[in-house]
Amino acid sequence: MAIKMKDILEFRGTLRVTGSGLRIGGSKESVGIGETDNPIIRHPITRRPYVPGSSIKGKIRSLLESRYCPKTQESGLPCKCGTCPVCQLFGCGESRNIKSPSRLVFRDCQPTDETVKGWDEAGVDSEVKTEVLIDRNKGLSYGPCLRTMERIPAGSVFDFAFSLRYFEGDNVRDYLLKVAEGFELLEKHYLGGSGSRGYGQVRIVAENGQSMAEFLREQAKNFSAGGQGK
Repeated sequence: MAIKMKDILEFRGTLRVTGSGLRIGGSKESVGIGETDNPIIRHPITRRPYVPGSSIKGKIRSLLESRYCPKTQESGLPCKCGTCPVCQLFGCGESRNIKSPSRLVFRDCQPTDETVKGWDEAGVDSEVKTEVLIDRNKGLSYGPCLRTMERIPAGSVFDFAFSLRYFEGDNVRDYLLKVAEGFELLEKHYLGGSGSRGYGQVRIVAENGQSMAEFLREQAKNFSAGGQGK
């Protein structure tokens, strides 16, 4: 069966690190004296922190799967049915079950000019947080179990963009509502690592100042309940 693409909807805004630092880990071949052994990911040329689109896409997908995909709830693995809205939007990892191309593309998020200026004025673009293990009986820290974690500071802002392509017969209205729900869940949960310890609180805002979830729900009204444009 032919799959005819109708259009690509593009959405832009900002990703704001709010309340606590954001940690998306990078890699390092060796650790120098005084350096953290858990660095964040950085652009290879500018050396500035950025937020990979894959991290946002994967987190939103996992949250939606936890709510809607029984096989994921049983196994903890990504859904591979190929037919549910999550697989249609984010892609199916099982090649024999793929029924159509994925719909969503998330771009890497680079820091805004204002954020870079703030980092330069402060002389830092990250923070290093030291954590310890606690003796449960004494209530005291004990070593040598110190660990240092690098984080993007709270208050940092990144340019954000994603797109949704849709095909003939797609229910675009429902797709937009599902993605909106994903953004809402992300803001209630966390992005990146160590969220249970307070890391990764973010807010994603559309260009008009609305939350991205609210904005997508407004955009969904432009499409009929059956799917495509009114």
